[in-house]
Amino acid sequence: QVQLVESGGGSVQPGGSLRLSCAASGSIPSPNSMAWYRQAPGKERELVAAMASGGNTNYAGSVKGRFTISRDNTKTTVHLQMNSLKPEDTAVYYCNLRPFYSSPIYWGQGTQVTVSS
Repeated sequence: QVQLVESGGGSVQPGGSLRLSCAASGSIPSPNSMAWYRQAPGKERELVAAMASGGNTNYAGSVKGRFTISRDNTKTTVHLQMNSLKPEDTAVYYCNLRPFYSSPIYWGQGTQVTVSS
């Protein structure tokens, strides 16, 4: 019913920047929250940043001040601007859409981010 497609992943040196994008299509429930999660090898999937359709945001402490989440005016695309990247940011990043009043939760396929010298 809802499809999420991520783009913008890649390989970057420490201190560099990447901008991830996630486009939602289909029958999108509203209101909702869109978020970025990440999962590194051997680690649990963790929340990176989230933004509700009304504009409220939430960030993991490890990325606060370096990453910025945003949504376009249609509320169907979410971006994650990642600055001052560190090797510990290396992970597969997943887009997520969570309806406020219905289910299920939707996930994208993931995009690899690698930070190394």
